[in-house]
Amino acid sequence: MASTSDIRKGLCIHFNNDIYKIIEFLHVKPGKGPAFVRTKLKSVTSGKVVDNTFSAGHKIEDVRVETRKYQFLYAENETYHFMNTEDYNQIELQESILDQPKLMKEGEVVTVMTNTENNNPLSVDMPASVILEITHTEPGVKGNTATNATKPATAETGAKINVPLFINEGDKIKVDTEKGTYIERVKA
Repeated sequence: MASTSDIRKGLCIHFNNDIYKIIEFLHVKPGKGPAFVRTKLKSVTSGKVVDNTFSAGHKIEDVRVETRKYQFLYAENETYHFMNTEDYNQIELQESILDQPKLMKEGEVVTVMTNTENNNPLSVDMPASVILEITHTEPGVKGNTATNATKPATAETGAKINVPLFINEGDKIKVDTEKGTYIERVKA
């Protein structure tokens, strides 16, 4: 059993007869009344995101998890295939368990959280950023750089990302995996 003071990003808990992963939280101490914790929870079975507020000191039942490194091999329709980097066992995960599947390229190493009670995978944590090559984008218009203008671009994985006007096809960019946004251009 844990309490609201143990809440952190990535913690898996039992809530409403399901297992949820905490994706956002905020401890609030109002001037009047008791403190509380505002959370955003994502169901690991359905992918549904719900908001919930826990009063301070509320007991929550956490799920014991184990993390292992897996390498992404390939995607087949909505099934994604991964290989354990230690013992080379392969697992298949559904697209719904992944946060940003379009940002994963083959060979990417991710962290898979599994429930220690039944060995079911709960979530896949990607690195903070990934480097992708732009395969298609419209050319930028010269002189149109006074504002923070962006244009749509398609990465090698098929992900659609808004990039600055100076990015061209063949450029490599760093992408934030949490928000799916452009960070910077990477020199080759």
